[in-house]
Amino acid sequence: MRILVSADMEGATGVTWTDDVLPGTEPWQRFRRLFTWDVNACVEGLFAGGADDVLVNEAHNNQRNLLLEELDQRARMLTGRHKPLSMMQGIDSGVDGVVFLGYHAGAGQEGVLAHTYLENQITGVWLDGVPASEGRLNAALAAEYGVPVLLVTGDDRTCADAATYAPDAQLVEVKECVSRYAAICTPPGVTQPLITTAARYATRRARRHDPRTGAHRIEVEFDATHLAAAAAVVPTVELLAPRRVGFDAASMTLAMQAFKVVTAIAAGAVEGIYG
Repeated sequence: MRILVSADMEGATGVTWTDDVLPGTEPWQRFRRLFTWDVNACVEGLFAGGADDVLVNEAHNNQRNLLLEELDQRARMLTGRHKPLSMMQGIDSGVDGVVFLGYHAGAGQEGVLAHTYLENQITGVWLDGVPASEGRLNAALAAEYGVPVLLVTGDDRTCADAATYAPDAQLVEVKECVSRYAAICTPPGVTQPLITTAARYATRRARRHDPRTGAHRIEVEFDATHLAAAAAVVPTVELLAPRRVGFDAASMTLAMQAFKVVTAIAAGAVEGIYG
């Protein structure tokens, strides 16, 4: 049994603030350890449930946050940027299930450090007309490869979101959102056993299904008109409103690749403190 763990950081135990997840800051040095502990708790549960191989794909920021020297030695870690499938790199490698660890709510939604790909510039994303977090986008990509989402961890808003796109997945709430930058946090001594137990139980559903193929539409709304105009330069991307673009793709893989291009161009168009 092979399992992929897509590990983001905003939804890790204790994380509530920008500097907690910003590489190079003092708080980041602290919370990357708690992030690694969450991953290890998940890995422990997956192996206890019968996994033979666990690949952890670093999915946050520069994708160099987890402490390899403290990682469970039974796991393998995919680290670094510029992966073709980004947060979901490895989903096409014959895995039997995927875990979304440390995930967060989407742009424009309530949740600790809520966003979708870009921290500030995106105010909303829609997949086939439905508001979409990174979790919903990644779940649709997993479905295209016939891979079930087994477990999602994050704050309470993340878990509520996951219940709509992965209703059979195990959910572990590691904190309760108070605001975008505040939460009631559960200590790691409590969250780790919860994650381990849920991961062990979740492996019961680890088996590939028939791929869910088909075309998809993604729309993205930005906080400034020039970002939408910059993204609309991409062929197939249509300017729908002064701050909104949309595009169609023949598959979810192609849709996510196009989404990466749109977000990269928008990020490159940001100018100083005015955005």
